[in-house]
Amino acid sequence: MVLRSCWKSRHKNSCGPAGWIRPALLWFCVTQCVCGIGAVEESKNVVQKDAEFDVTYNDTVTSQNQTIYAFNHTISRNKTEGVRVTVDVLSRGSDSPILFVVRQKQAVLSFQIPLILRGLYQRKYPYNHVGRTLCQPPTRAPSENQFFFVDVSTLSSQGTNYQLRVSRVESFTLQTDTKFSFTASPSQPQYFKYVFPDGVDTVIVKVNSDMTFPCSVMSIQDIQCPVYDLDNNVAFIGMYQTMTKKGAITVQRKDFPSNSFYVVVVVKTEDEACGGPLRFYPLRPDELIDAGNRSKLIDVVVTPAINSEVYVRGMLFILGIFLSFYLLVLLMTCVENKRMKKREVFQIPADMSPAETASLLGKNGDGQTAASPYEYGSFADNGSTLSSEAITDSATSTDNNYGYIERSLDGVGRSRHESLSSVEEDDYDTLDDINSDKNIVRTKKYLCVSDLSRKDKRILSKKYQIYFWNIATIAVFYALPVVQLVITYQTVVNVTGNQDICYYNFLCAHPLGALSAFNNILSNLGYVLLGFLFLLIILKKDIVHNRALFRNDLNALECGIPKHYGLYYAMGTALMMEGLLSACYHVCPNYTNFQFDTSFMYMIAGLCVLKLYQKRHPDINASAYTAYACLAGVIFFSVLGVVFGKGNTVFWIVFSVIHILATMLLSTQLYYMGRWRLDSGIMRRMLNILYTDCIRQCSGPMYIDRMVLLVLGNIINWSLAAFGLLERPNDFASYLLAIAICNLLLYFAFYIIMKLRSGERIGCLALVCILFTAVVWGFALFFFFQGLSTWQKTPAESREHNRDCILLSFFDDHDIWHFLSSIAMFGSFLVLLTMDDDLDTVQRDKILAF
Repeated sequence: MVLRSCWKSRHKNSCGPAGWIRPALLWFCVTQCVCGIGAVEESKNVVQKDAEFDVTYNDTVTSQNQTIYAFNHTISRNKTEGVRVTVDVLSRGSDSPILFVVRQKQAVLSFQIPLILRGLYQRKYPYNHVGRTLCQPPTRAPSENQFFFVDVSTLSSQGTNYQLRVSRVESFTLQTDTKFSFTASPSQPQYFKYVFPDGVDTVIVKVNSDMTFPCSVMSIQDIQCPVYDLDNNVAFIGMYQTMTKKGAITVQRKDFPSNSFYVVVVVKTEDEACGGPLRFYPLRPDELIDAGNRSKLIDVVVTPAINSEVYVRGMLFILGIFLSFYLLVLLMTCVENKRMKKREVFQIPADMSPAETASLLGKNGDGQTAASPYEYGSFADNGSTLSSEAITDSATSTDNNYGYIERSLDGVGRSRHESLSSVEEDDYDTLDDINSDKNIVRTKKYLCVSDLSRKDKRILSKKYQIYFWNIATIAVFYALPVVQLVITYQTVVNVTGNQDICYYNFLCAHPLGALSAFNNILSNLGYVLLGFLFLLIILKKDIVHNRALFRNDLNALECGIPKHYGLYYAMGTALMMEGLLSACYHVCPNYTNFQFDTSFMYMIAGLCVLKLYQKRHPDINASAYTAYACLAGVIFFSVLGVVFGKGNTVFWIVFSVIHILATMLLSTQLYYMGRWRLDSGIMRRMLNILYTDCIRQCSGPMYIDRMVLLVLGNIINWSLAAFGLLERPNDFASYLLAIAICNLLLYFAFYIIMKLRSGERIGCLALVCILFTAVVWGFALFFFFQGLSTWQKTPAESREHNRDCILLSFFDDHDIWHFLSSIAMFGSFLVLLTMDDDLDTVQRDKILAF
């Protein structure tokens, strides 16, 4: 080697091209090179020793001597036997490290002692005790003898004592379902080989430890050299994940052509990646930091994963569960149709005189003598309701009749067959006298549904259908980029092998194709199926109601809660989209993707509140544009909270102020039924009210029930705002969802209490739905709070919560949450749909609006 380098140097600088070099000069070059060889041989003594396994060699190395240890190793094709090199430096203080080079037939491994491993901010940690496992190249021969050499050298002039030991690793190949224990450290990584047995295509590699720290990394690598088993290179190839106490990676045979792989375990130099404390910053950049004892006792076991039969069984199970709801609804529909056919026999013709109607009906559904239709309003020949009404003032009404309204018989309504396109919502509300009329009606002490359902029902139906078309448009524009993004996330995970990107329950994550956790995606199918079933139920009810209107049915025209199905269609669509976006989130669940799982939860909560309010206030409910604009604002703050809300005091102050102001504005809107204005005179009017009602005369609120609801709502929302400002929860999206759910539950409880207080009753079907939904919600929340993973912690800490599958060896606790919550949401929708069925035969001016 010295001769070759010398010849290249002389040839380039002095000797010139071979075609015209002179013999004397050529002889001079050769002489100088030979002399250089003699000098090197005299200055450095190279000693080669025949070494044996399991023997400890104590030697000294300087810059003047180099030692080569030669080992003879027998490699068998049917038996894999690991070889491990362990080195320890006994004397310290040398300026130059010792270099160890292991030369094999098809691989070279080199390392120095002290081994310098870098941490965060370029911290340097020296290690004087190093242990490395040699990569075993495959052989085609049944048995083959191979030599490998360990070269020891240094540039230090001082003698450095070291110990060298090369040993065989008898348990180098892991056995299926057999636990194996070992110890690893940053300078002594470990890896073992696993071979897929016949008939097994997928296995789960589980690594456990009783020690939380030091932080470690487990990696799955193909059988090839070199093996990347140090903290600074373990992420170069294969699949890897950080771990504290638990780690698991699902491995498929199709990803490894050799039908085998290495399980590599590396202990990191620092614990920051696993949520541990960070060491102090060194005062000098080149200062070496003592890492202390970072040895970790680890257990590894490889178990077979589920086969295709379990996949089929899981899919059939979920289809059977939710298709049974279709069968149940179909059965109930058939029973209902038979009942309706019996009712049609006693249907009252539209042209029957009032006296004949009274004599035929006898008594109403409440067991009281039925009132004359003239008492509630008359019908024109075309069957439309009269639009002109004589309204009694609230001062003349008593507490018993709740603002009873006598309807005039002078007006004539529009034709029911008039095109919707020729009717606008503003046709009723353009004249000043009508606006004054609204001020009189909506400020009465006791309001009835008839007071707030005065607008043409066709206009309102068209208005509320916009809810469905808007949410369908939002769903398309929102879902397509989400699907594209999560596919990109899954591709990044598959290409890089970084298992820390996604927060799966790795102990129950069953892959299918490119998807890493197919079971978590499949379990969201219930939202889609039940949402579609709810749409079918609403479509059937809508058709039946339209037929009743076409027949000029008395109950459909003047009785019960006004039937507007646009919000129901929107709710069913939102439930289907929740299933789709939840499935997208579970393709790669992490901190930034969680908004996909919660966006349509906000939609569902908001639509349910709007539907509850619309039942008794159809004329003054928010339009689709206003409602979706407010929900867009909620989602906007959700994104801001995810990006900037973690520990940001300014953000939490701004959000809490906006939350409180929005609560106050909404409370004012609900209390005055929209009959107030936010303009420059708002402060003057507020002072006048305070002076007249609180100072001049102490009078209580006119609308006591509404005031109680709004006071409770403000207490809850102010408390939630204070909690967020003081605690600043990391999961801002869930915090927003908690606000929405608390307000929904409060308003639902108020609605039920006021309904019972008003003398109304809850039907049998509605009561069954309420009880069934409450029980299912209880079980669903139990499984939700099991917490199998959490992106509020590091990936390694999240894996400490991972647990095995509990249902059919395919579904985990979170999958059961998906099952039960989808059923509970479906049941909640049915509660909203059926809770006022008892009013279908009650005139609207007898139904209290609260």
